[in-house]
Amino acid sequence: MRGNNRANVYNDEQDKYHLMRCIGEAHQRFQFTMVAFCIMSNHFHLLIQSEDELSKIMARINRRYSDYYSKRYQHVGRIYQRRYYAKAVENPHVLLIISRYIHRNPIETVVPMVTDLIQYPHSSFPSYRQPENAMLPYLDQIFLPQLLDMPYSKDAKGYCQYCLDSIVPDKGVVEDWVVGRELE
Repeated sequence: MRGNNRANVYNDEQDKYHLMRCIGEAHQRFQFTMVAFCIMSNHFHLLIQSEDELSKIMARINRRYSDYYSKRYQHVGRIYQRRYYAKAVENPHVLLIISRYIHRNPIETVVPMVTDLIQYPHSSFPSYRQPENAMLPYLDQIFLPQLLDMPYSKDAKGYCQYCLDSIVPDKGVVEDWVVGRELE
């Protein structure tokens, strides 16, 4: 989801934490698991597997956040550029590439938001890096590491190393899955 006209819709920590509350509330109503997420200033990425209709999950999350945003900022009109974008990822290799892209968002921007991914709290990466501190009941930290090939170990440590390695994924693969926008 991206802010209308690429405007920031997650302006501060409170906004980003509120979006997380909206996701948590949706999880109480619908069946889904998430394997990666990242909330930036003007967009967010969710990589989820859902047993319920994704449109209902996203409608719930986006409506709850839009209501909050409109009230907090006295905003009138839509805050999102368009309906959410979703595409099934059935190839394990592509799933890993997309998850790494999501996790690397805070350091791959024109002006990096942090120097180390562990420093960015609005992503699932810290939950992989420090699984003992993970507190999100809908986050599955086991699935992605199991997809790794050598030289990475099939655990959270191996997955974090995979994300941290400076290997740039094939731009075409990412663009095929992150439709309608340039890489940041």
